[in-house]
Amino acid sequence: MRHGWEGVVLKLFRAKDFTFTVTGAEQVTDHYRRVHFTDGGLLRALGVHPTMWVRLWFDNAGKPHQRAYTLVDPDVEAGTFSLEFALHDGCASDWSRKAQPGDTIEATVQGTEFEVPDPLPPRLLVVGDPASLPAINSLLAVAPKLPATIWFETTRDADRGLPFRLAEHHELRTVPRSHMVEQVKADLRDLVTPDAYVWIACDTTTTRALSSYALKELAVPKHRVKALGYWKVT
Repeated sequence: MRHGWEGVVLKLFRAKDFTFTVTGAEQVTDHYRRVHFTDGGLLRALGVHPTMWVRLWFDNAGKPHQRAYTLVDPDVEAGTFSLEFALHDGCASDWSRKAQPGDTIEATVQGTEFEVPDPLPPRLLVVGDPASLPAINSLLAVAPKLPATIWFETTRDADRGLPFRLAEHHELRTVPRSHMVEQVKADLRDLVTPDAYVWIACDTTTTRALSSYALKELAVPKHRVKALGYWKVT
């Protein structure tokens, strides 16, 4: 598959291409699916870091469409990992629903990076939704003993049954989508400290609203806020 103008731009930034092969899949909930892959040499070539993500290329009515996904349980020696799909209408979700062992998909790696907060905060402040759950789990594993408060946006009861990897010192606060921005702002006012670290990954509008609030209203230093819009509301 040709990757169009987006692929050309990524190549200019020295992006690397790989081909992944499906080895299996499992339906976690009605709206959440995990697909297992062999990595096509990715992990040995580039190594692994927390919240590492790849761009998958899907066919969308004859046009290339790319979406980013966080690696789940990458195993460098075995050359395997999984990806988790929050299911909705669209070519990426459709592909994951039909994925069978032996299927292949093209991928590009460019732009993924992570820096461990230095100094470590007394508590991680994490905001996300089903699309960013794999990244949340990966982030929590960076400092396994560090307390964390996680605000997790939900749109259905089943979202509370998603595969969170929480320990006793992790506090999960599920928040309905309609109250997400208001609730997180109110809670952050009480929890942000001078050495806070705030990580936000929701839809683009929510992410911008909360990151702007943390930076401008709560005066969290820019290098202590990591924010990335994972999807756009249409």
